[in-house]
Amino acid sequence: MSLRKRALLVLLASLAWGANAKAPPAASLRVAAHATVDALNASNDLRSLVSGSKTAAVVRAQILLDRAWFSAGEVDGRFSTNMQHTVTAFQEAHGLKPSGRVDAATWTALKEDTAPAFTVYTVSADDVSGPYAPTPADMMERAKLKSLPYESIGEALAERFHMSPKLLRDLNPGALVAGREIVVADVAGAAPVAIPGKAVSIRIDKSQRMLFLINTQARSIAGFPISIGGPLDPLPLGKMKITTEVKNPSFTYDPILLKDAKPGSVKAEIAPGPNNPVGNMWLGLSKPHWGIHGTPRPERLGREETNGCIHLTNWDAQRLATLAKVGFVVDVRE
Repeated sequence: MSLRKRALLVLLASLAWGANAKAPPAASLRVAAHATVDALNASNDLRSLVSGSKTAAVVRAQILLDRAWFSAGEVDGRFSTNMQHTVTAFQEAHGLKPSGRVDAATWTALKEDTAPAFTVYTVSADDVSGPYAPTPADMMERAKLKSLPYESIGEALAERFHMSPKLLRDLNPGALVAGREIVVADVAGAAPVAIPGKAVSIRIDKSQRMLFLINTQARSIAGFPISIGGPLDPLPLGKMKITTEVKNPSFTYDPILLKDAKPGSVKAEIAPGPNNPVGNMWLGLSKPHWGIHGTPRPERLGREETNGCIHLTNWDAQRLATLAKVGFVVDVRE
């Protein structure tokens, strides 16, 4: 069996995330990163690009969607509900039949981006040194800290490459040490991801749990999965405006405003950092105390209820802020 075929089999084994999945054999774990990247970049199985699939082709499609500014959230190899909504949004934006399935026409449109979806990255000494520190579960304990950095090198690298930590581990078993070459999602492609155009407003679809950037022709040019408030803190229909933009924000924890505050908690300021409750970007809204912001738990997007605010991944919040400015209308629809 060729090294390329062995590499693909290693990945497919690692993507068998069911309860009965077995770890790849030790010999397979030593397959060269470059050979694995070649095999992954050749993954092209249209049959697997449907809801519920967990394959290398799904990972590749997620990366291409991400580079097209239609994010499925974490690149994790799972064709989830988030990805189905994202594929539908991409299809509508590109004049394709909206099915939520990556059909032949959609795959062709995605592959107009010809840069490889995967690449090899060399772990640096700075990556290893961090700093890293655990994030306390209790807000009063977090308030004692001067910063809220990543908890581990795995978390830091996963977020840099828009990947789930599990996928990063599955593709790169073993220690992440300086000098090691690892397989990662090439979320930048051959060059920095091109800005999709000029946006003039934001639309939020509550039923789809998606946020869209809208251009002057009332067409969406980018889409991101979001979490929103539940019955206790519902996101109101209608229009608001962006009033502030803050990079690397601190977070004012006020138990009076939060339905899930623990007894005995007091108002406190939580230091900035990627594991701050509002992530690394805050776009304040005209509704008091509400905002669009990042989250330290990207794996929960679209699957949890918030305390009213609109959550995106940290990287999507940063990208959103490159186009969305103070004064933008945010139109919330059912």
